[in-house]
Amino acid sequence: MASKGKAPRGIIKDYPNFDANHDAEVLRKAMKGLGTDESAILHVLTTRSSAQRVKICLQYKTLFGKDLVDDLKSELGGKFEKLIVGLLKTPLQYDVSELHNALKGAGTDEKCLIEILASRTNQELRAIIQAYKQEYGNDLEEDVASDTSGHFQRILVILLQANRDENTAYDETAVKKDAQELFQAGELKCGTDESMFLTIIGTKSVHYLRQVFTEYMRISGYEIEESLSSETSGNLRSALLAVVKCIKGVPEYFAESLYNAMRGAGTDDDTLIRIMISRSEVDLFDIREKFYANYGKSLFSMIKTDTSGDYRNALLSMCGGEEN
Repeated sequence: MASKGKAPRGIIKDYPNFDANHDAEVLRKAMKGLGTDESAILHVLTTRSSAQRVKICLQYKTLFGKDLVDDLKSELGGKFEKLIVGLLKTPLQYDVSELHNALKGAGTDEKCLIEILASRTNQELRAIIQAYKQEYGNDLEEDVASDTSGHFQRILVILLQANRDENTAYDETAVKKDAQELFQAGELKCGTDESMFLTIIGTKSVHYLRQVFTEYMRISGYEIEESLSSETSGNLRSALLAVVKCIKGVPEYFAESLYNAMRGAGTDDDTLIRIMISRSEVDLFDIREKFYANYGKSLFSMIKTDTSGDYRNALLSMCGGEEN
């Protein structure tokens, strides 16, 4: 969904004067002997870029003949371990492993499927599909289809075609026609014609759909999200709303997801970890700005309140300080 050609707006960037050899030695020292120096580990791994962390892993193996991930797993635990180990995957490896974890075993993590598939670009989705096949020998679309059903399955399969129109030009007549069709498929109909929503929202270009949503509001008096909330339910509703929100603005979608992950009793740590890792080098700066603008508090302060220990310190470091 991100527009092409824009510089990343991530918080984590290449660390200046990077020395993979030095970092590997710091990490080894932090894990040798009695006790573990968690603060040294989190300082190194939350301030280096993904490409630099890959080099640290290679250098660690070269110097000590050990696998850095294995060593970290044996020293750390819980949410802190999950965050740190996640940081040692490339962004593509991370998306692929999260999708695989969401599909394997007894239950399905629909929230994870929706979040990743609704927010990634065509190019990112194609890379995910290819890497998933290489890593697990399975077809991602088949795995998703076998774990889901109905219209929810259909919207995910449409997204997995990675075939969203990328045109920036649009025809005003077509905009009005599609807005009218969405209106007739939902608000004007007894029972909703989900197929119309799936096809239009799942395949048309971002620029085009933004115009359709504006026109929809003009003719119906409702935001498209309001109509989807009242016309659909369950996982289908969650998926369509996620796609619409990403079309309107990916950083805003993630700001809302982070807020929802931390508000109320109990924190949804899986979502918090996944977004912080996957957006840290992409648009976390923009997410942070939207978070403050929409909720009147900084992402930093909410993480500080809702988490604890080394896990909290690692997230705060990734957040890039206390600025809004």
